Amino acid sequence: MGEQDIFQHIDGLVTQERELRARSTLDGLSDTERARLREVEIRLDQCWDLLRQRRALSEYGEDPAKAALRPADEVEGYRN
Repeated sequence: MGEQDIFQHIDGLVTQERELRARSTLDGLSDTERARLREVEIRLDQCWDLLRQRRALSEYGEDPAKAALRPADEVEGYRN
């Protein structure tokens, strides 16, 4: 997956996130929608992490294709 593909995926996830957040302020979210919002937030964090990995590898003369999607618990653990 190249950077352009990752950005397109991020764009789709951001659209979903905005829709869910807009709905949450109007009507509230169902349990399923809340779970989906959390999933979207995690996937966004993973995608941004993947982009950072690719750019770091490229900056140091390595193949950006070596970057890999990290597990959600690892990426989410960066916040703490």
